[in-house]
Amino acid sequence: MVKNHPSLRWFAHWMHDNNLWHLNRYSASLAVFIGLFAALIPLPSQMPIALVLAIWWRAHVPISVALVWLTNPLTSPPIFYGTYKFGNFLLQREAHALNFEASLAWLGSELGRIWAPLLVGSLTAGIVAGLIGAGAVRLAWRVQVGMRWSARKKARANK
Repeated sequence: MVKNHPSLRWFAHWMHDNNLWHLNRYSASLAVFIGLFAALIPLPSQMPIALVLAIWWRAHVPISVALVWLTNPLTSPPIFYGTYKFGNFLLQREAHALNFEASLAWLGSELGRIWAPLLVGSLTAGIVAGLIGAGAVRLAWRVQVGMRWSARKKARANK
């Protein structure tokens, strides 16, 4: 079906890569990194970014794309304000008071002042959150495998 769709034809040969759809320690932990990183990119195209990165790095596509929704219309303002403040801290700048207004005029006038700290804070927070998330998945995976091995060892001993 994907091979026949004109706009998706270029994507069809990646659809059969097992790492993109099958859960394993590598694809799941990398997908968590990608999803958390992409979620903290202050752009409206986070899902396509997560999809392309997941395909490029052979990570689990559903996890990568789903984690992007951590930043949604309700959570985005406080998250991106936090990354803006974090970026100001990293750049050793004083944060300006933002009187937020949901308009393109406000965005156009304020973007020149906030873009650098917002970008630095968002990218840094995305990398840190992604590394922590990927590490947590790998640790949880390892603990689960260890628990299963112990259970099998006990079952064999009880026979």
